[in-house]
Amino acid sequence: MPAQQKKLLFCTAGVLSLACALGTAAAVGSQLWVRGSILCSTGALLVNASGPELHKFIGDIQYGLFSGQRVRQCGLGGRPFQFSFFPDLLRIIPASIHVSVILFCTVLIVFALVGAGFFMFNAFGSPYETLHGPVGLYLWSFISCSCGCLIMILFSSEVKIHHLSEKIANFKEGTFTFKTHSEQFANSFWTILVCSLVHFLNALLIRFAGFEFPFSKSKESGTITGAVDLMY
Repeated sequence: MPAQQKKLLFCTAGVLSLACALGTAAAVGSQLWVRGSILCSTGALLVNASGPELHKFIGDIQYGLFSGQRVRQCGLGGRPFQFSFFPDLLRIIPASIHVSVILFCTVLIVFALVGAGFFMFNAFGSPYETLHGPVGLYLWSFISCSCGCLIMILFSSEVKIHHLSEKIANFKEGTFTFKTHSEQFANSFWTILVCSLVHFLNALLIRFAGFEFPFSKSKESGTITGAVDLMY
């Protein structure tokens, strides 16, 4: 492939990596990871609410990795409540999983920035054969894509398996019991998915630029050395 086309591919991959780093950083500070509604089951059972009356007992909830907001409704109008995970909710949430999600988000941002820098260096500089060359580019893209996948898996398990929304809804509630009425992942969660796909796309761009996968030549070298050994 001509040098100009390689520079264009590397510049494109570098810009995409930088955009992913900025998008992930914005997602980490956002409250739009999960949106849903919560039902005040205690109040609904007390008045035997059904149909249109049930809407008076359905509130809203949204949260991210650090903070969120819930609006509780128990027949007397909405009452908003702001909360933060640190240190308020550490006793009721799976703290190890939650901290791991934040840690992998940090790693994703760092390696996306590193990958963007190395893509630009390979586009306009003289690439080395180790960390600056194709081996390093595959490595940064693979680590970033893996971190994005781990973030989605861990956060999904925290929300769905550990019922994170219900734990947040029942935080500091002694009289009323809340249940999750509806729940869906919001924009910030899907931003991580898009970033993971972009890093996978970057690995394909490296391949299109004419660089073989770092370990693809091991079999050829092994057969050559084996033939030489047989000759002697």
